[in-house]
Amino acid sequence: MKLTGFADEAAPDLATQIKATQELGWQHISARGIDGKNIHDLSESEFDTAYGQLEDAGIQIAEFGSLIGSWSKTIDSDFALTLGEVERCIPRMQRLGTQIVRVMSYAQEPWGEDQHEQERFRRLRAITARFSDAGLTTAHENCMNWGGFSSSHTLRLIEEVPGLKLIFDTGNPVFQRDRSCSPLALPSVARSDSPLALPSVARSEGQKSSSSSYPWQDAWQFFQEVRDHIIHIHIKDCRNPLNDEVEPQYVFPSEGQAYIPAILADLKQSNYQGFIAIEPHVATVFHAKADDVDWDQCYRSYIEYGRSLESLISDN
Repeated sequence: MKLTGFADEAAPDLATQIKATQELGWQHISARGIDGKNIHDLSESEFDTAYGQLEDAGIQIAEFGSLIGSWSKTIDSDFALTLGEVERCIPRMQRLGTQIVRVMSYAQEPWGEDQHEQERFRRLRAITARFSDAGLTTAHENCMNWGGFSSSHTLRLIEEVPGLKLIFDTGNPVFQRDRSCSPLALPSVARSDSPLALPSVARSEGQKSSSSSYPWQDAWQFFQEVRDHIIHIHIKDCRNPLNDEVEPQYVFPSEGQAYIPAILADLKQSNYQGFIAIEPHVATVFHAKADDVDWDQCYRSYIEYGRSLESLISDN
């Protein structure tokens, strides 16, 4: 296992992101935001500066956390914007020696409305083909996008999009409804086939939200069903939100409902050789307004989170 992290949760500027990475003793960053811009949206001169900083520090980029097909884009958005992101990513990934680009499958439409599945598949085929032709790997993350509706939706993407691989985010299932289930198909306690965990892992009463009768996803079940296609892991942990309109409570790894100790043990047993990236969210959520962020606290919590993950890996 190789460790990396979304260091833009430690600091907005790359110099401090590098400092946090070095303090942890790591050699990799998962590149997402630099001074408030995604790495594929930097100007050429800004990217040149970032490249020089990384070279001087001996830090490598483990993945491009791109905005391609992200939850911020609807499926009817201009596809030319997406292709522009792809075309900017490719030469930068090649220059940095980065193999993996994180993509998504566009924002979820309200349940019951047309999800435009075929258009999602068409776009992801085109995206993946462009990266594949450049010798790069496209990996889909189970976030607030169509593929994040359930493990079944993610597996459908694998069937429909040749060459697509998976990034599994441990925390994302905890605050998403399982759209493959019938309403209230799962009980309000932890699944009997899930690994034993702390009492906090039991399903919360908030599962039966007034705005939705669909159950929360089960992170362990999701992981088990997609694991054969996973090439990269994002680690975050949280607890079921009280309802669909609020953020979940983000916590340190193993303190929530993401089954992180069990997933790490499974990865170790299967001799997983890929990256594991921390995405803490415990001090701030990535999309929080800049004025709401205490960056000193973010830096400290990022370091603490990384060391907590290292301890969990050592214990498994």
